[in-house]
Amino acid sequence: MNCFSCFSSHEKKASKKYDNRGIGQSAAVRPPMQPRRQPSHGQYQQLRPENDRKFPDEATNQKADNKGEGNNNIAAQTFTFRELATATKNFRQECLLGEGGFGRVYKGRLERTGQEVAVKQLDRNGLQGNREFLVEVLMLSLLHHQNLVNLIGYCADGDQRLLVYEYMSLGSLEDHLLEIPPGQPPLDWHTRMKIALNAAKGLEYLHDKANPPVIYRDLKSSNILLDKEFNAKLSDFGLAKLGPVGDKSHVSSRVMGTYGYCAPEYQKTGQLTVKSDVYSFGVVFLELITGRRAIDTTRSPQEQNLVTWVEPMFREPSRFSEVVDPLLQGNFPRKSLNQAMAIAAMCVNEDASVRPLISDVVSALSYLWVGPDSATPAGLAATCATSHSLTLKGSAENNHEDISAKERQKAVAEAIEWGSNSRTNHIRSLVSQDSSL
Repeated sequence: MNCFSCFSSHEKKASKKYDNRGIGQSAAVRPPMQPRRQPSHGQYQQLRPENDRKFPDEATNQKADNKGEGNNNIAAQTFTFRELATATKNFRQECLLGEGGFGRVYKGRLERTGQEVAVKQLDRNGLQGNREFLVEVLMLSLLHHQNLVNLIGYCADGDQRLLVYEYMSLGSLEDHLLEIPPGQPPLDWHTRMKIALNAAKGLEYLHDKANPPVIYRDLKSSNILLDKEFNAKLSDFGLAKLGPVGDKSHVSSRVMGTYGYCAPEYQKTGQLTVKSDVYSFGVVFLELITGRRAIDTTRSPQEQNLVTWVEPMFREPSRFSEVVDPLLQGNFPRKSLNQAMAIAAMCVNEDASVRPLISDVVSALSYLWVGPDSATPAGLAATCATSHSLTLKGSAENNHEDISAKERQKAVAEAIEWGSNSRTNHIRSLVSQDSSL
């Protein structure tokens, strides 16, 4: 099974501010069913297929035992329309968080539990219809991870379609990076790297832990939500698709997503792989570094496409500072910038085979994000990865040859090993100093 056999996605509207505030998790699922209506007010049912059998991946996903990866699948609750109307004060304007292709998103408080939630109400005249609603409910009901926003439940009363998510108090990354209101301080470098690492971990879970893997397909700054501590979580899975299984390398799909974030090979051929998500991540990472939108028609023609504008500078480390968000006012570690640019360059490579796996990106970012003190030995691993990868990149360009995936993986592995040894030696040094006191 490599697609949702009964789903066909509709073109999405361009997202507006707060398009997906408070949105949640993802999963590999069976073909959809019509959710059962709730029999009476205040009672909850578990989301199940019509034959009431378990989804085939539930047992598989039970074995995840890493911290932050759910080892139990919590079925979404069903709510009546009346409950959600009460929670949002009858969908008053004062509770409105924003709107987008799906419809409007409201802040609410559940009467039964007192929990703050985000309620997304389907626009029945919108471009995203009932099929996207079912995809999201099914996807979000099965997989659970600390970097995927939690789906609490849904409402399918009559022709009403609503989704209920955990409330993410700081909204989307877009709100803090690309649409900063007056008086709000910009994100510092340390926080930007933390958000990048969190987003990469969410993708890693979808690509490597889900069985079959899930291709997110719509990674962008408005779909990355932030809690009060700036922990990032992926949201809005209406376009997510089951990835290839067995000996297949890709799934074929109608091209969906957001212009500027879609991988070039996917736009040209409709062939979707996990590397398509890696490209989208690279674009978001460049947004974090530069403070610029993926596509910005208000800029001069040569600067409207972020990747096209930055690409020539990937080969000139002396120009890296030119791309950094001016709102940072130079407050960033130079080494960290070099490392970040190298990671971004690999992710947005036009050749999908050269792009790293998202697990490699997580490894590199884990050494890159070591806190405000960039001088720690753990952070030096990324420097090694950066210099090695740039050397390989430069060599390939000079010889007009592509860098093989094996070479890239070897570079990352060496960097990780080097960083691990550096960290061990540093700890031993500290212990030795402490013993001598």
